[in-house]
Amino acid sequence: MNNGFPVEIEKLLVVLGVVLVVSGLWLIAGSKFSFLGLGHLPGDIRYKGRNTSFYFPLTTCVLLSVVVTLILWLISHLTRH
Repeated sequence: MNNGFPVEIEKLLVVLGVVLVVSGLWLIAGSKFSFLGLGHLPGDIRYKGRNTSFYFPLTTCVLLSVVVTLILWLISHLTRH
């Protein structure tokens, strides 16, 4: 059935849905995965002053970006015809 959308959009929506569900479950169970060290890696920026604190997980963001990029590349590679 062709409804005006490219055929691949259905696959993209399914993959996007799976990624959203997995990331949501990961966020829900976040503290249970603290043994991975995410959020406390060397290079994460922490500043704690007397009246203020600032935290930016720079290294964690870069690591997660690389992992998500590799997963999306693998999905793209496997779904090619």
